[in-house]
Amino acid sequence: MSLKQAFLYESPTEIPASVGLLPAAWLHYGEDLVRLAREYPDMIPNVPNLETLRENLGINVQLGGYTDEWGIVWSNVDEGVAAIATGHPLPNREDIHNLKIPDNREGRFPHGFMYLRLLDLRGFEEAMIDFVEEPPELQLLIDKVLEYNCIQLPIRLAREGEMPWIGDDLGMQTGLAIGAEKWRKYLKPCYKKLFDIMRAHGKYVYFHTDGCIWEIMPDLLEIGTHIINPQVRANGLDNLARVCKGKIPIDLDLDRQLFPFATPSELDDHVRECVETMWLPQGGLGLKIELNYEVPLQNMAAIFDGVRKYKGYRG
Repeated sequence: MSLKQAFLYESPTEIPASVGLLPAAWLHYGEDLVRLAREYPDMIPNVPNLETLRENLGINVQLGGYTDEWGIVWSNVDEGVAAIATGHPLPNREDIHNLKIPDNREGRFPHGFMYLRLLDLRGFEEAMIDFVEEPPELQLLIDKVLEYNCIQLPIRLAREGEMPWIGDDLGMQTGLAIGAEKWRKYLKPCYKKLFDIMRAHGKYVYFHTDGCIWEIMPDLLEIGTHIINPQVRANGLDNLARVCKGKIPIDLDLDRQLFPFATPSELDDHVRECVETMWLPQGGLGLKIELNYEVPLQNMAAIFDGVRKYKGYRG
C-alpha cells in the first residue's frame, strides 16, 4: 500500500508500513536475521549480502572516525550505528566570521542538515548559549549553513524519486531545546526555503524529526511538509491525535524505547493502540519501525505480527 495514498488522504485500503534495520542489526544477528526476513518479506523486502556488508558500510557507520567537509570530527565505537560529532570546528563565536562554506557540489544533504549542523559546528553548549543571547553571529552561521544547503539540495533532488527522505532532529525528550518561539524566529524560514526548493522540483516533502516536536508540527505543515515522521513516545499519542489526526499526515515512528523490553502481547497492544487512536478511513497515517540489535528477534517478529494484524484496521 502506497504511503503517498495515505498522506494525500486517498482512502488507502491498508495502513502503509515500513521497516528500517540498522546495519548493526545485520552484523549482530547475521543469518538469524536473514531467516526472519524471509518469514516477513512484506516487512523486510531487501536483504543485504552479509559477506560484503561490512566492506560496503558508509563512512558514517564505520568504526573509527573521520572529518567531514565542514571540519566536524565524527567518532564511532559501534560499527553499523551512526557516528556522533566529537570535534566542533567553531568553538568561539569569532570563528564564524571566517567560516567558508565547503566547496563540494556533490549533493551532500545528510540527516542533520540544518539545526543539528549548527550544534555540530559550535558544540551543543555553545549553540544553546547562542540561542539564549542571540548575537549577530548566530544569524550569520545560520545563513552560511542555509546557503550551502540551497546549493546541495537541488543536486541531490536530481537523483531522487518523487518523495526524498530528509531528516533533522529538532526535539529533545520533552520539547525543543531552543523552544518553539526561537525555532520559529530562526529556523522556520530556513526549512520553508528548503521545502520550497523541493516542491519547485516536483517532490513531496517527507520530513523525519526525532524528539518532542508536536507544538511545531502545524508550522511544518504550513511551510510545505507533506508528511512528518514523528516519534510516538517523545510526543505522546494523545498530543499527536489532538494536533495531527485528520490535519497533518504522519508516518508514525513506533516506540523504539519500548521494543527491547516489552513482551509480545505488550507490543501487540502498542501497535493496536497507535492504530486505533490515529486511524481515519480517508488516510493520513503510516507506520514506521526502526530496529537495531538491542531488540530481540522474537520482539521483532511480534512487532511485524502486530503490524500485519492491524494494518487492515477499518474501525
